[in-house]
Amino acid sequence: MELVVLQDTKDTFSFDIKGVGHTFCNGLKKELYADNAVKEATYAIAHPLIGTPRFFVHTDGKKAPKAAIKEAVQRLEKRNADVLKQLR
Repeated sequence: MELVVLQDTKDTFSFDIKGVGHTFCNGLKKELYADNAVKEATYAIAHPLIGTPRFFVHTDGKKAPKAAIKEAVQRLEKRNADVLKQLR
């Protein structure tokens, strides 16, 4: 997975995320919307077979978008660890 930052301001962060598809992006988007500081979280894939997801996150400015993304990824990691634990 590789991130290419396109925009980084106080309340907006957009980036391309290489090496992932809809599964990861949908999970991240859902986790971002669980954060009250996140006002908009979306992504687009220009071509379904060869496109790179482009993600856009906008916050209320009280929390940096990168902080919201990091927290969302940490929640996803915990959820995945819990699922793996239950499967064992």
